[in-house]
Amino acid sequence: MNDQPKIAAAHPTPVPFPEPGELVIRNVNWAGTRALYRKEVRRFMKVQLQTIWAPAVTTLMFLVIFTIALGGANRQVLGVPFADFIAPGLMMMGMMNNAFANSSFSLLAGKMQGTLIDYLMPPLSVGELLLALVGAAVTRAVCVGLALWAAMALWPGVHVTPTHLWAVIWFGLMGASLTAFIGVMTSIWAEKFDHAAAITNFVIGPMTLLSGTFYSIDRLSPVFRAISHANPFFYAISGFRYGFVAAADGNVLVGSVVLLALNAGLALLCYVLLRKGWKIKA
Repeated sequence: MNDQPKIAAAHPTPVPFPEPGELVIRNVNWAGTRALYRKEVRRFMKVQLQTIWAPAVTTLMFLVIFTIALGGANRQVLGVPFADFIAPGLMMMGMMNNAFANSSFSLLAGKMQGTLIDYLMPPLSVGELLLALVGAAVTRAVCVGLALWAAMALWPGVHVTPTHLWAVIWFGLMGASLTAFIGVMTSIWAEKFDHAAAITNFVIGPMTLLSGTFYSIDRLSPVFRAISHANPFFYAISGFRYGFVAAADGNVLVGSVVLLALNAGLALLCYVLLRKGWKIKA
């Protein structure tokens, strides 16, 4: 009878919960990453009239102005009608602008509203946090792109049937990711919404408008042509246009490599800034 407690003590009942300090999430916290991603997507979907449909209508106005008000329907650029030439560029422009708008808001809003701790306290690594923020921004960009594509497909005189689907997907994702990473860096650096608006007005806006969206850079002088080639947005828009009209201002392969390298570099920079907690952690 006296041996029974000793046997029970030697073989205790297994505890259903891990011991304090024991590592539970051993690899990637997919559940947490998915939760943050869904939270960011739901945030812009709740106001989709402002975040998706309004940007799509605004961008569509450029198509109306350039093809109807300016009488550009009879013009041809790169061997295709002018309307078919600018339509893919406008789609890419809208996608890149909205990817930046989404990713530049998240951390900055947390700073302004005092809820930044909600991004820092959950058991998410820096890579998982970055993946969720950029993934949500790219999702918003895709939604805007699909809305624009549907509207332009119904617009008379505009043909937006993809010719090279791989180019549409690749350059669409690369272009949206590029501005999404820039948006994350902006939200890390900015201390108020005016700072983010300054980047939008003085960096993102000019780079998208001066990237060959409305014109072919072959008609520019050598100096401005070189400036256009130095603009990374040019490669995204030119490659995205190639996916629809099978014509591009530059080398599609070179553009793919440039965008891939830039995205990798920006992702690494964002990772380092988030890991160091620059302007985020006290």
